[in-house]
Amino acid sequence: MAAKEIKTKSLSDMKDKYIGKPGTQERDEYEYELRMDVLGKMIKTARQERHMTQEELGKLIGVQKAQISKLENSANSATIDTIIKVFKALKAEINFKVKLENKFVELA
Repeated sequence: MAAKEIKTKSLSDMKDKYIGKPGTQERDEYEYELRMDVLGKMIKTARQERHMTQEELGKLIGVQKAQISKLENSANSATIDTIIKVFKALKAEINFKVKLENKFVELA
């Protein structure tokens, strides 16, 4: 009996099939939410490495503990200003990269 060949697909192919091709609204929304989720996890990790509570971080930047919790769970409702304040309070460096017509511009 011949062994069956297992068909494999890349993660990129699966995203194209089930979420949408790059450039579609569905794919853009997915990629945006994914980046915001990663940003939230980075905030949480940096806060924990500084041995700070959400309440302590909130006091440093002038927001309630609930706002820090929201940021850590999904930063998609945060303003750039708030994100910068959070990382400054955590004494962490943050850099933004903006792609303009095949060129990257870094904002630090």
